[in-house]
Amino acid sequence: MTMTVSKRPLMIRACVLVVAVLGSGVFGVAADGWRGGRDDENNNDGFNFFPSLGSQVDFYKNACPAARGVIRLTVLSAIIRDRGLPAALLRLQFHDCFVRGCDASILLDSNQTHLAEKDGVGNALSVRGYEVIDAAKRAVERVCPNVVSCADIIALAARDAIVSIGGPSWKVVSGRRDGLISNAVETPSNLPPPFADYSFLVNIFSKKGLTQREMVILSGAHTIGITHCGLIQSRLYNSTGPNGVDPTLDSAYAAQLKLQCPFGAAMNEIPLDPFNKGDRFDSTYYTNVLNNKGIFTSDATLLTSPVGAAIVRAEAAGRREPFFTDFAAAMEKLINIETLQAPQGQIRQFCRFTN
Repeated sequence: MTMTVSKRPLMIRACVLVVAVLGSGVFGVAADGWRGGRDDENNNDGFNFFPSLGSQVDFYKNACPAARGVIRLTVLSAIIRDRGLPAALLRLQFHDCFVRGCDASILLDSNQTHLAEKDGVGNALSVRGYEVIDAAKRAVERVCPNVVSCADIIALAARDAIVSIGGPSWKVVSGRRDGLISNAVETPSNLPPPFADYSFLVNIFSKKGLTQREMVILSGAHTIGITHCGLIQSRLYNSTGPNGVDPTLDSAYAAQLKLQCPFGAAMNEIPLDPFNKGDRFDSTYYTNVLNNKGIFTSDATLLTSPVGAAIVRAEAAGRREPFFTDFAAAMEKLINIETLQAPQGQIRQFCRFTN
């Protein structure tokens, strides 16, 4: 059943965040990390827009020229307190776009009679970062109420978060509208599970207009972040190899994972990258996959296809390139999946509820 999620009255206290260390390189960002980024071209700190918006091309730029800076400031302030947020915000972006398109439907709260996306399979107990989007929305609403959509805030927050840890930048065209519908029952058929095989991944990505190559490139997001042991228990204890270990998993790495993930310890957390702490964005994901150290079945399966394996080898060639360029291009396509444009949708006043 399809339902809208209605707004509840809230008392919101707006705040303006000021972070004195933004220019100090505290996040390890390259010196030109914000200058010359794809979103900055001919922009004067405004927004880029969908070409199809015609006369509205300069709308955000004129109506809220400070919006992008306010969002960035909020995101970077949050990352100072929580280094895991870049991975979380990138995951939030991906999961939003793969269910109903990039319409911020993942932000809508469930109520007593309806379960929303955020509480569906693949999102519940997995996706986080909602409070950062809420904070950015409050800050933007203080500057220019009823102008910037929650969907645009997600896109900008995810990009800015990845840049903050030394990752690539990508162009964020804006003008998205927020959706009115959010259904938990739609998540299982739209989100790729960690145990997916290659053909399943190709199929689910192709339904979103993404190619085989883009699927492998976007899988590189697993270079950052953490997972729960419950998602890999079957690879460690209930597979076809010696001692129940998945034969496609490096034996030494499997032994290390078993120490971190004792049988039954489903909620223990482990980094997706065994050589980092899950907070350095680079191409080591592909090196790990080539060495049979991809943590999920959906990582290991990339080598089961000649096409997938060739892309993995190419992306592993350098620490930053070609991965950074390829990832940025794939993200520019991802964040424009099934977007809503006026008069569709709305600009939510609060991201968790429809107006």
